[in-house]
Amino acid sequence: MYAIVEIAGQQFKIQKGRSIYTHRLEGDVDAALASDKVKILLVDNEGSITVGAPTVAGAAVSAKIVEHLKGEKVIVFKKKRRKGYKKKNGHRQYLTKVFIEDITL
Repeated sequence: MYAIVEIAGQQFKIQKGRSIYTHRLEGDVDAALASDKVKILLVDNEGSITVGAPTVAGAAVSAKIVEHLKGEKVIVFKKKRRKGYKKKNGHRQYLTKVFIEDITL
């Protein structure tokens, strides 16, 4: 069984017992993820696919926040040739690790 959900503006394919990384969410570590933050768009239950319009009615996901962390550093380098212009900058995205406990239909 898997589901396609929207969390924090991004769509994810989730399965029971797996973890995903999303943009930073509000909430404490080991707290349950609020059900209004998760929109269930599609559910596949052993080959029986249910597509929502826009969400699947009666479906629910129980998940908890495992940790808040920062992603890997990404280097942003800008250059204009023959002008002597170079700009180097780094960025690390704030992330939240979410563990999917159960998907119910």
